[in-house]
Amino acid sequence: MEQEKRYIINPFKIDIAPMKRLLLVNFEKDPDMIYIGFEPQVFEDNIHGKGHLVIGWRQDGKVDIYHQPSLKLDPEKYDIVGKGLANMVESELLGASYEVNDCGVQAYYEFKDINSRNIIIKIKENNPKKRKPFGLLAPMGDAAENPSAMPLVLLHDFYFVRKKHTEIEININGKLHKSDELPLPIDGTNMLFSRYSPKPLIATLNPAIDDEVKPLEVKSKQNQIKCGEYDFELEWINDQPTIKGITRNNTIYPITLLFKEAFPSIQALENNTILKGSFEIEGHPSTGRIGGHYTLEKKNDIVKIIMIPSKGWAPKSTKFSLLFIYTAAKIFKKWPKTYEWTAHIQEREKKAYYMQSGWKRINRYTPTTNRDVEKG
Repeated sequence: MEQEKRYIINPFKIDIAPMKRLLLVNFEKDPDMIYIGFEPQVFEDNIHGKGHLVIGWRQDGKVDIYHQPSLKLDPEKYDIVGKGLANMVESELLGASYEVNDCGVQAYYEFKDINSRNIIIKIKENNPKKRKPFGLLAPMGDAAENPSAMPLVLLHDFYFVRKKHTEIEININGKLHKSDELPLPIDGTNMLFSRYSPKPLIATLNPAIDDEVKPLEVKSKQNQIKCGEYDFELEWINDQPTIKGITRNNTIYPITLLFKEAFPSIQALENNTILKGSFEIEGHPSTGRIGGHYTLEKKNDIVKIIMIPSKGWAPKSTKFSLLFIYTAAKIFKKWPKTYEWTAHIQEREKKAYYMQSGWKRINRYTPTTNRDVEKG
């Protein structure tokens, strides 16, 4: 006998933007007239193509993107980077290279900026000491003013460039700039505030949409379903399917959105219903987890969801120096708390549900820079 078919509305989404490697070089204490840092990135995938780009982090909080012609980039995706995109410039980046080997970072970039100034970024790390990398949720989303999604930049095998046995050059139009440094050693080694991940996982939570949400088909009492890159864990309550967990699979490590109390069936909600629950987002254990709460309300046949990562980020580290940095630089743990997602869902036709959703920043605080880390 064929099992009865049911349907469930899933309003949640985790997009993945493939990236092969990234490197961040800060010189905020010895700034240029325009830039305070550079961020080389390497791509090799079907979405972006194959090649290099360099993000120029500006004094005004915005970013300039210098990219090789082989890359296919969407300028609208950069509204979650700093205060948004100022300029996107195609550049050959001749001789661009960035690798991580047993001795550390080996990187070289040379290009002309928007003012035709020659820029050279060079790092040659020759440290014989074994690296002891860790995981991190990068606070990239802290500077975004009008984000279209919540960025989840999970950095695996993350580490800082070691000061000893390292040649570093930050040259802007013939002027050398000094790399920022961490205020205390990590693993008994003095570190530059230049850091890198040879295995980044770039995700965005619930990108803003204004479109139909397709129901997922499930069989009665079915506890797991797979849809594309997603795995769903279901829990049946009062003969209705509810969502216990959503896992977004990818080539690096799965990301899971887990609900402490299963997320209710939107179709089964009665008018004038208000429900509350909590959630966690986890990737690889080394990158910690994000926690928060949501409110679900149905009124006048419209379902409203508010989701806030109100518990912030909980790191997982046994290194005392890192715990000190995370405590002194509150940006690491607190920035997710300033994101709020709101969605409105309505059934306009029979079994045709439409959702309008978006993010806003709330309870903003003065961000902590690496200068504040040193003061701490």
